[in-house]
Formats: sequence, structure tokens, C-alpha cells
Amino acid sequence: MSYIKRFVMTSLVLAAQLTFAAPIGTLYTANEREGSISQVQLDRGTVRTVKVEVAPHNVQVSPDGRWLLVVGMPQRAGHEGHSTGTGQLLVFRTDALAEPAFVLAAGAHPAHVVTDLAGKRAFVTDSASDLVRVFDLEKRQEVGQIGTGRFPHGLRLSPDGSTLYVADLKADAVSVIDVATLKETARIPVGKAPAQVGFAPDGKQAYVSLSGENKLGLIDTATRRLVTKIAVGRMPIQMYATPDGKQVYVANQGSAKLPDQRVSVIDPASRKVVATINSGKGAHGVVVSNDGAYAFVSNLEDGTVSIIDTATHQVVARPQVGAGPNGISFQQP
Repeated sequence: MSYIKRFVMTSLVLAAQLTFAAPIGTLYTANEREGSISQVQLDRGTVRTVKVEVAPHNVQVSPDGRWLLVVGMPQRAGHEGHSTGTGQLLVFRTDALAEPAFVLAAGAHPAHVVTDLAGKRAFVTDSASDLVRVFDLEKRQEVGQIGTGRFPHGLRLSPDGSTLYVADLKADAVSVIDVATLKETARIPVGKAPAQVGFAPDGKQAYVSLSGENKLGLIDTATRRLVTKIAVGRMPIQMYATPDGKQVYVANQGSAKLPDQRVSVIDPASRKVVATINSGKGAHGVVVSNDGAYAFVSNLEDGTVSIIDTATHQVVARPQVGAGPNGISFQQP
């Protein structure tokens, strides 16, 4: 049976009119609880939600804006919120979301995906297999596997494109991977339950969310050592630095029974929380616009995205997306 025959129809919903100077660009969210992805066209104020055949946990737009990469586990009818089978990497053209251009098997439990700077290779964490899987997007096939610590989850590429940092959730460590050789070159002890990593724009610091400690760790990338921890909200997940490196936005998800709704804003220079923003229940994913004017946070329990003015630290809009938004990515035209 072809993918298109199994595909659920696209819905198009007009968002509330945005009352701020929205950036020209598009947001994408992975809506794990309903098996969909949402496309938020910021300058138009529209939200388009497309059903997919996986429970998507993460999304990533390629650097050239051509591809939208989606990873998740397949869903089984009648088992809402649960999935079985082999995970998948779905690759869509950003101008054609009706169905994926191609689909690749992505291991036992794909969690996050990023591409290299050229957008030719994709790196997917396979949490169940303690691997990062490497895919050639031109050949449309898996071309390598890299061993990590236990249960690799979030990963990010360094600004110069040479290195991957991977949060090994059950190893309490961060794996450092050389992109050229596709080998792990270091493993940095960081603390309890690291969920995701990020980088300062100059690449001199890396950040890691310690979801088991309610802290953000700062790593010196030259020495590959954890240098300090900063207390944030409950169960921090994703973080993202502004292009000038002066602020880091940390989304605090909390638990399912007691969700957090705060975003902690950190000044890396002083190593202090300088603002706390009420985003929405279950703040999870974070990305920042290319000009640094706005931060975007997916709110897992509310099914919304908070658009935050980074100058005022105010939420200026909160469009509705699909249920259970996790990963989030921003496309600048």
C-alpha cells in the first residue's frame, strides 16, 4: 500500500491575526500526541496541520530550506499515544507537505534529527540502540552508525559544522562526535538525565539541559569539561541561544501530572537567570529567529507555540498547533 493512500488529509486553519511585527519565516512543530506536523507561516498568521503516519518527536529544516526532516515511531490504530515497530525518518519538501518525498527506516527509537551544514547528511539519535544513525539525503540511504552513551536523545551541530554534541540521557553524559570521521572522540560527564544540548554562536560554549537536576550545564568546548550548572525550572528540555550569544532560552517542561510553564532566560556572561517567562504548560522545544528578535517555544500540554519578544521578554502571540508539540524548527526565507 502506498504512503499516499494511508495519509490523513491536510487541514488548514487560520490563526488569530498577529498584532506584532512578525518575522518573515515559518515554524514547524512535531505534534507527537496526534501524529501530525504543523506549519506556522508567521508573516501570514496561518497554521497548517498535516497528519503523518508516525508519532513525530522532532523536526528540523535543512539549512537551504528545501527539506523538512521528521523523526518518530509509527502509530498503531486503537493505541492512542503508543507506537510500535521500526522508527522512521520522513523527509518532506517544505513546499509540498501533502506527503513525504521519501521515508527511511531510522532504528528502534529515533528521537532527534539534525543535518550537516550542507544539508546533505542527516544525523538521527536512535535511543534504544545507543547510536547516532547517519543518512545520505542525496542517495536516500543510511551510510553509517556511531556509538554513544546510553539512550542518546537530543543532539546539535556545532556552529562550524565540525562536531556533534549528543545528550546521553541515561549515561549522564554528552557524547562528542567528529563529523568528518563519524567517530565519538570524547564523552563528557555532565549530571543527571541530560535531554538536549545547544551551542553559543561562537562555539566556545555548549549547553546541556539536566532534566534530572532542574539545571542547565555550561560546557567549555575547548577543554570539553562541564564548568558550571545554573538552576532553572522543573525538568528543562530544550535550550537555544540568541545570535549575539547574550541570552539562552531554556524551556522547562515539568512532569505530565505537574507541568511547568516557565522559560528561563540566562545571561551566559554572568551565569544567572535574568528573566522568567510564562510560556504555556509543558514548555518543551525552543528555537530563535535568525535576527534574534523572537524566541519560539512549543508548549506540550497546551498544544500551542509561544512567540516571545527577546527585547521585552513578553509573549506576543500564542498560536494553536497540533496536540502535544515537541520539537520545533524555524525556516528563514
